[in-house]
Amino acid sequence: QVQLVESGGGLVQAGGSLRLSCAASGSIFRANVISWYRQAPGEQRDLVAAITDGGSTNYADSVKGRFTISRGNVKNTVYLQMNSLKPEDTAVYYCNADVTVQTLGGLTRRGYWGQGTQVTVSS
Repeated sequence: QVQLVESGGGLVQAGGSLRLSCAASGSIFRANVISWYRQAPGEQRDLVAAITDGGSTNYADSVKGRFTISRGNVKNTVYLQMNSLKPEDTAVYYCNADVTVQTLGGLTRRGYWGQGTQVTVSS
């Protein structure tokens, strides 16, 4: 019903930059919050950054000042610009969409995850 397509991961040296993209499509009435999470091996999945439908943003302390989340011109597309990358940023990055969808029963709020994209930062 709702699909999330992520792109932009890869291998970069410490101090470098990457930009992740998340495109949400399907029967979306409203994208309430779109977030990026990350999960390193053996670790829990943690919130990195989030942006609301109104444009409010929230960041993990570890990425403040280095990462920027923004909405694209294409509806329901979100970017995560990652600068000054550190080896500890290495993880699989997942897009999460908290959306209101149109169903036969009316509007309902649901959450969806993308497939994840690997970000590796070498020292």
